[in-house]
Amino acid sequence: MTQMLYWITQSLADIPGNSDWLSDGERKILEAMRFPKRRNDWRLGRWTAKQAVCSYQMKPESPLSLLEIRAASDGAPEAFWADGSPSASISISHSNNRSLCVIGPQGLAVGCDLERVEPRENGLIQDYFLAEEIAETMRIPSSGRDLAVNLIWSAKETVLKVLREGLRRDTRSICIHVDTFQPEEDWSAWTGTCTESSRDFCGWWRLCEGFIHTMAADQPTSAPKQLTGI
Repeated sequence: MTQMLYWITQSLADIPGNSDWLSDGERKILEAMRFPKRRNDWRLGRWTAKQAVCSYQMKPESPLSLLEIRAASDGAPEAFWADGSPSASISISHSNNRSLCVIGPQGLAVGCDLERVEPRENGLIQDYFLAEEIAETMRIPSSGRDLAVNLIWSAKETVLKVLREGLRRDTRSICIHVDTFQPEEDWSAWTGTCTESSRDFCGWWRLCEGFIHTMAADQPTSAPKQLTGI
């Protein structure tokens, strides 16, 4: 049976000024953060994830403070209700005061990444891309090369999140195959392969307002559906 991914985006402007929506544990973590950008990114990620979980589980009336987004031992985010029960599988990404959360059924490994399309240094491509990925970007006309480079990079980060390893792992151990580099109104497919295990991952991407959204799972999924915040 093909699984379904859901997603939602939020911005800093969507977050309430108070912290009443955070759990007691989350407020303690926030209070220990020194730098404003880190605090803003962390709050934005938690807010977005809680919007996703409550919408996905159809609990619009549930106090957000009863839902806690915790970092697992490997750093991946996990969502738990106050009674200790897990809610769903989630992944969070943020970029330039925006945040993306993808959510799927419990037990499905998911990942996502949000990147603003911008020029990247050649060093990033040479150091983090496989030879075939470099060749693929070089075949793209210069007008679309920034999109291609950012898309491959974003897809790599997404697969590494599915693996719950992040950038601790060599990005060249993941090979990205993109069906098309032409942005469409809806989602386009891509796949990622772990060169060490030959394990495949099924992904989707879209371009919206200058940002690439990528998401993937360790099983085939239908095109992602957008959630509405509570």
